[in-house]
This record gives sequence, structure tokens and C-alpha cells, in this order.
Amino acid sequence: MRNFNFFHRFSKTFRDYDSQFKLVLLCTTVSGGGLLAYGEAVATSEAAVPEKKKVLVLGTGWAGTSFLRNLNDPRYEVHVVSPRNYFAFTPLLPSVTCGTIEARSIVEPVRNIFRKKHVDSRFSEAECIKIDAVNRKVYCRANINNNSNEKDEFVVDYDYLIIAVGANVNTFNTPGVTENCHFLKEVEDAQRIRRTVIDCFERASLPSVSDEEKKRILHFAIVGGGPTGVEFAAALHDFVSEDLVKLYPGVKDLFKITLLEAGGHILSMFDKRITAFAEDKFRRDGIDVKTGSMVVKVSDREISTKEMKSGEMTSIPYGMAVWSTGIGTRPFIKDFMTQIGQINRRAVATDEWLRVEGTNNVYALGDCATINQRKVMEDIVAIFKKTDADNSGTITLKEFQAVMDDIFERYPQVELFLKNKQMHGIADLLEESKGDVEKESIEINIEELKTALFNVDSQMKFLPATAQVASQQGAYLAKCFNRMEECEKNPEGPIRFREEGRHRFKPFRYKHLGQFAPLGGEQTAAQLPGDWVSIGHSSQWLWYSVYASKQVSWRTRALVVSDWMRRFIFGRDSSQI
Repeated sequence: MRNFNFFHRFSKTFRDYDSQFKLVLLCTTVSGGGLLAYGEAVATSEAAVPEKKKVLVLGTGWAGTSFLRNLNDPRYEVHVVSPRNYFAFTPLLPSVTCGTIEARSIVEPVRNIFRKKHVDSRFSEAECIKIDAVNRKVYCRANINNNSNEKDEFVVDYDYLIIAVGANVNTFNTPGVTENCHFLKEVEDAQRIRRTVIDCFERASLPSVSDEEKKRILHFAIVGGGPTGVEFAAALHDFVSEDLVKLYPGVKDLFKITLLEAGGHILSMFDKRITAFAEDKFRRDGIDVKTGSMVVKVSDREISTKEMKSGEMTSIPYGMAVWSTGIGTRPFIKDFMTQIGQINRRAVATDEWLRVEGTNNVYALGDCATINQRKVMEDIVAIFKKTDADNSGTITLKEFQAVMDDIFERYPQVELFLKNKQMHGIADLLEESKGDVEKESIEINIEELKTALFNVDSQMKFLPATAQVASQQGAYLAKCFNRMEECEKNPEGPIRFREEGRHRFKPFRYKHLGQFAPLGGEQTAAQLPGDWVSIGHSSQWLWYSVYASKQVSWRTRALVVSDWMRRFIFGRDSSQI
């Protein structure tokens, strides 16, 4: 038995340090002094190891997690700080609210994500309370109380700071929203909504409650006609009509859903065909869609709305209200923006490489940031000088084409402008400005170039605050960090029009891969690249396959698929757990 334990320990040690053991054995075989030489070599190599750069990542949402999953350069020492120690697949939160999917099925522990990485990583469950960009320090407060029932505070130094903390729910300072409404941003929000839905049905089933009160209790109000509000309304309707009516037959006819939207239509960011189909389907399902209704106040029993056209005020009794109307800035982010001179902004402004404007080593991505795309007209003189290779005071088509790719890469609005005007290239734009002149002989001066590109900047658009954008930003920034040293020596970005040389990296470019809007009844609307729109049951199966494949681990993929199978066979879970 003792021999077995010895060999077991020896084999385990050999597996853990196999390369070192092989080298030791080789050195020992060659010479008696080989082992000493190996020890000296190790000491020498360890002394030569450069100091690792400290990368501090704030947040474990889509942006932060995508950065961690794609960072693989061992020259960095990564410290992750977040108030939650897991990543949550937020697009499936509406499914969690109705028991279609269990909360544990869509979360993955952060330590599992970087456990197998070759990067030195650590995690602290805490929230950021202040960023000191001047001294490169971040002040944090632990989420867990110590023995004195207080929360520990600590400071983290960094060489690079990655801000990926997401955003708060935007209440637009509407009275009563924070106190009386549910939000749907976190897993805990979805769990609270699930318990509240069941609680409403249980209270309405009590014999002491009047019919009028039952109607109020079973009236569910959803504020916000965006993807989250629409998907939750559809999921709640399916939950009640397919599962709860069997368990609460006495109150099934008193149930009602009202969807309130201040704009003219729900799903306004989708194709008009999807918007029309969604509104028509909801009306057929009995979901009351009130567009043009702005919520001005929320009490514990009523929602006050104002009609945008007539100005008429209306009070709507409700049992549960869910608020889903956009995003707002976190307090410490506002303080940081003031510190770096970015005031009166909704989000942190970054350049096209996701670096916070006014800093050198701070990056921001996801919902807490917005890319401030450089305008062509701000650099028009520099572009002209760089393009005018022979300093003749005019530029030819050949000279322009020599830097055209760099212009398209640095200023994507130029390429978008040409596509919208159905032009094949810059030659068509210059030809339009010069009239009936042969393309090869076109020469324009600075004023003519300004005229040709005058309306180009009108094509600039802000990226939507979606998981897809945040995920792509995290992956892009990680690739930049992986190739930092290589690109310092051999820059791969576009020409610096105001300076000499090239930018280190290519700018971030968002690639839209499509978006889904589940509408209930096993029907989903899909808007895919190329303006391809699909609505119906086939799109629902596409939604299943995409959302299963996008999970961050095989564990969550298996759990999500098994939850869907359980729902098909046994129905949704209606417990209050």
C-alpha cells in the first residue's frame, strides 16, 4: 500500500512537471554536474523574464468576458473586478422570468472562463467606486461583508484599464419607477419577476379577494417596446396561456398584459415588416399594445401615462410592472467622465481603437462607452496634403486611389456614403463634382475636395447598445493586446493623415450578424444581414440553434438545451423557488 502511494504521488508530480523532469533526467545522464547546470539555467532564465503588464478588467458582462476569453498573451497579469463572479447570457433572461430556462443554465463562473488560459489571472468580487486615471489606481469595495458587518475596501494598480461595466437602467427620473417597477438587466431581476408572477396568481386565487382586485393583481404592465420588453411580453403570454391556466382555472379569464411604448411603434429598430407583424400578432393574442403613451408616474397600484398626441392623462391599475426603456450611466462612470473632461455625455467617449479619449492606457467598451468616429471634414486638409504626393496643389484620381483603402479604413462613412449613392468608387464621386470630364484626367483642388466630401459625415451612426456589439469589441481589443508588441514594430493600421507613419492597429469595425425578436407561440422574427427578413416557426428553430451555439461553455449549452426539452415535455416550472 505504501509503495502504491509513493508511485501515485510520483506519477502525479511527473505529469504536472513532465518537461522539467525530462530535462533533469537528460542532464543527469550526460554528466554529474548537469543537474547543477540546469538549476543555474533556470535561475538565469527566470531573472531574464520581463515584468508583466498589469491589466485590470472591470466587469464580467459581454464585453469583459469576450476580452478574457480571447486574451492569450502570457506577458499580461490580469485582475478582474466585478460585483458578480459569473457571466450571464442576458438574451435569455426573458426565458428565465417564466420558467422556460433555469437561471443556473445561463451563467458561467468567471474562474472557469480563464482557468485554462495561459494568462496569469485573478478575480475579486467587488464593485468599483472610483477611478483615478492620473495615478493609475482603481478604488473598490468588496461585495461580501467582513466579521464586523462592513465591506472591505481596497485599491488596485494597473498598467492598462479595461472598463466594461455595462450600464444602469434609465428611468428618465420618472417618479416611482425605482420603488415600484421591476427591471430586467440581471439574473436576480429575472428571478424576482418569476416569483412575483406566481405570487400574483396565488394572491388572486385567495377567496377573500374581490373580482375587481383580482383584475388589478393580474394586470401586468410592461413599459418599453424594445426587444427586451417585447420578448418578455411574449414569454409571459405563453407562460400563462400554456401552463398557468391549467393550474389557476378560476382566474384565467382575468389575466391581462399591457405593453406601453412612448414611440409610434414597438420594435422600431427592426424592419417595418417585423414591426407590423409583431403589433398584429400581439393584438390577436390579446396583448394590449399602447403606442404613443409616455409614463409620467408610477405608484404602488397605478401607472399614470400621457398620450403624446392629445396630451390626455390616463391611470392604469396594475399588479406587476416591468420597466425596460433604455440604459443610463453608472455613478462612478459619471465621476470618471468629469475627471477626464467628458461632461454632459451619456457614455464614455472612445476613439476607433476603443481607447478613452483624453487617456493613453484606459479602454472602454460595451454599454458604458460609445465610439466617437473621427469626421472627414476635420481632417480634410491633412487628407489633401497626404494625397497630393507631388505637392502640385491638386490631386489626381491615381493619387487618390493610392490612399483610398486607408481613407475607407480610417473613415468608414466615406465607403458607406458611396454605397448609399450607388457609386462604385471614389472616381464616381470625383466625376460627379467635376462634371463631364474623363476620369483619368480628373484633377481637383482642396476646395473641390471639400465640396465632394461635404455630406459624407452625415452617414455617421452610433452603434447600438447590444450584446453583439459588446462581444465583438471585447474580442477585437483582446487581439490588439495579443499583438501589441508585434504591431509596435510593424504597424498594420491605416495611414496617420495628421502625422507620419501608420496607426498600430486597424480600427474597430462592427459586423452586424442579424438580430432576433421572439414573439411567442413558437414564432420569431429574424432580421439578418442583407436585409433578409424571416418570420415564423422556421425562424424560431434558427433562434434556438444560434442561442445554444453562442453559450460560453459546453456545460451551459447542454443545460439550455435540456431546459428547452424539459419545457416541451413537461411544461414550464411554475414554482416560486
